[in-house]
Amino acid sequence: MPEAVIVDVVRLASGKGKPGGALSETKPVELLAHVLRSLVERNDFDPALVDDVIGGCVGQAGEQALNISRSALLSAGFPESVPATTVDRQCGSSQQAAHFAAQGIIAGAYDIVIAAGVESMSRVPMGFSTAGRSPYGPSIEARYPEGLVNQGISAELVAAKWKFDRDALDAFAAQSHQRAAAAAADGFFDREILPIDVADAEGAIFTHKVDETVRASTTAEGLSGLKPSFYNEDLAKRFPEINWHITPGNSSPLTDGASAALIMSDTMASKLGLTPRARFHSFSVAGDDPIFMLTAPIPATHKILERSGLSIDDIDAYEVNEAFASVPMAWAHEFGADPAKLNPRGGAISLGHALGSSGTRLLSTLVNHLEATGGRYGLQTMCEGAGMANATIIERV
Repeated sequence: MPEAVIVDVVRLASGKGKPGGALSETKPVELLAHVLRSLVERNDFDPALVDDVIGGCVGQAGEQALNISRSALLSAGFPESVPATTVDRQCGSSQQAAHFAAQGIIAGAYDIVIAAGVESMSRVPMGFSTAGRSPYGPSIEARYPEGLVNQGISAELVAAKWKFDRDALDAFAAQSHQRAAAAAADGFFDREILPIDVADAEGAIFTHKVDETVRASTTAEGLSGLKPSFYNEDLAKRFPEINWHITPGNSSPLTDGASAALIMSDTMASKLGLTPRARFHSFSVAGDDPIFMLTAPIPATHKILERSGLSIDDIDAYEVNEAFASVPMAWAHEFGADPAKLNPRGGAISLGHALGSSGTRLLSTLVNHLEATGGRYGLQTMCEGAGMANATIIERV
């Protein structure tokens, strides 16, 4: 059985996902094309050898419609013979792309796959793809008669269930910025970030290569003055347990970004003279209560630990996506996880959460962290809309 190995994994520095953000004047197809092109150039191989490009994207409408992964590879100059598809598992879309890529290699269906992701939240805002219409029909309405809720309410419910107060949430968020800022200052992100030349609103060209969402000066005290983001009088009556602690400061920001991983069989890597950096060890995917929505990383992690035969203490680093501070905090509480191993280079609160790109963004940081520290195993998990999560264990080689 072939092993699926990661030869390289790269990303763009985050851009604020709103007009005026560093990447907001660049079409998302060009962001993804730049990542694909650069991945091939960095590793000096013939892109005609790529069996498939599997890209993640959540807002598949407007400028991100019509299979953006195929448009991006054509924009990148790949041969027309290379196919592509675009998948949507909400925030875990590019993590799922990496699963599909690696599983296809292990099954013998592929030799080389690029798993990627892109999201331009400045150009294709959240909610744009529904065109103002509800995606739910009467069967969903019958099953959840009080109605499903947005992720902000779910984050509040998680905070209430695990009894996280505002101070703890803000302290976690501030730590994310402090860790990311320290990593950037130490040059930790240099290997994973691809510089990209982009234009600003006036047409002036500049090189973007530093995460725009990291705020080195962030403190818990500074975050404490922010107002709750999701308070709603009707929902306050429905969920009296909510204390309304979720703010812009302890949530991930709207973000633009793109990322990609070069995944191939160990045999093909050897044939091409490329050195693997890590291998895929185990996979899982899980569903959970869509009202709580953000708790599925917990059953996904239980499942992957059981399948892998590893314990939480065997894992050297955990990347648990910081959609909201309450999510990794609940996960860590459930597993008694070492806080020093949890998002040690910062997470989405500081580094941004470009939805469809986040899975391979986390993977890039995890691979580099294991290499920098000599760690062996890394675990990545991501909460996803409608109550799902992927979990992945990689092993440094």
